[in-house]
Amino acid sequence: MGAIGNETNLKSELNGPRGRALRVRRAVVLAAWFWLAQVAWAQQVLLLPAGPAIGAGLPGAQEATGQEAAGELAPGSIGGVVVGPEGSVYEGAKIALARTEAAEMGANEARSTTSDSNGHFNFAGVGPGAFELTISASGFETRVVSGVLNPGESYEAQAIILRVNDTASEVRVTASREEIAQEQLKVEETQRVLGVLPNFYVSYERNPAPLTARQKYVLALKSTMDPVSFLASGAFAGQQQATNSFPGYGQGARGYGKRFGASLADNFDGTIIAGAILPSWWKQDPRYFYQGTGTVRSRAWHAIADAVMCKGDNGRRQVNYSAIVGGLAAGGISNLYYPASDRDGVGLTFESALIGAGESAMQNLFQEFVVRKLTPHLQKSGAGTP
Repeated sequence: MGAIGNETNLKSELNGPRGRALRVRRAVVLAAWFWLAQVAWAQQVLLLPAGPAIGAGLPGAQEATGQEAAGELAPGSIGGVVVGPEGSVYEGAKIALARTEAAEMGANEARSTTSDSNGHFNFAGVGPGAFELTISASGFETRVVSGVLNPGESYEAQAIILRVNDTASEVRVTASREEIAQEQLKVEETQRVLGVLPNFYVSYERNPAPLTARQKYVLALKSTMDPVSFLASGAFAGQQQATNSFPGYGQGARGYGKRFGASLADNFDGTIIAGAILPSWWKQDPRYFYQGTGTVRSRAWHAIADAVMCKGDNGRRQVNYSAIVGGLAAGGISNLYYPASDRDGVGLTFESALIGAGESAMQNLFQEFVVRKLTPHLQKSGAGTP
């Protein structure tokens, strides 16, 4: 009875308010322990060392990952070409590179270089990001080019064309255009190949001034009256005498004299007509303008084109009417003093003019690639830009 009574009292106690409170407390404790166990398990998983990624053990996997990381910051290069107002490459321009992003961060990564004989410049090992190029040259406006360099990129800027700074030119130049041309002409009249052969009709100036009509006549007379020109005509006449060219002149001293006179007349007519009279009339410059920079192809094309093209007194390229018509006129005049049996007809005159154009192209190629190397003590006039 006592045991049964105790059991009855225990059940009554468990089903009473105290028992219900005990059960709730037990449920809360069990829930708390369960939550703590989950948290501990999660923390354990997070603290475990990371296992190797899939394929990490394969050969080259680590190397590829390193290359990918390095590629994000791989340096690149920035290059370009500086071109003058007339389209020819410009040597000696100063190019400054500045990293605009680095400037905002307070760092100084400015670098500078100059354009080479081909007008080209290049900056190697440049970090990726925004940049700014500042191009400057004496007498020209300063140019600024901006861009963004991607990792590992070889950035090639488009041709950067320099523009003449009119204000700077007006301040720097005090001599007139005619005076500048005269100073440059004095230098040209001293140019001799191997120190002997006259080479007056070539300008090595970067910015040559146009000649006046008077200066064109002076240059033509200087060339035709040079002692070397007389010696060359005499040697040419002797060669014709030896081969009996133009047999209508005959032989002996009289025949040689006629050949010598004809050779002098040919040289005089061609030079005066194509180098002075017609250039003054059509306002064209009879000289060859040495390029000296750029690729072999561009220089060769410049030399060949100058056989039929020239620079006008206004600085623009145009058809060389002076040389073409001058060659035809000189050929027609030669019929007045050559033997009747050796005179050229109209067809032969035009054919000779075409041959003369080809000879001019070959002579210009020789000027562009050879003659300057054979001209000792080549001077610079130092005249300002007109």
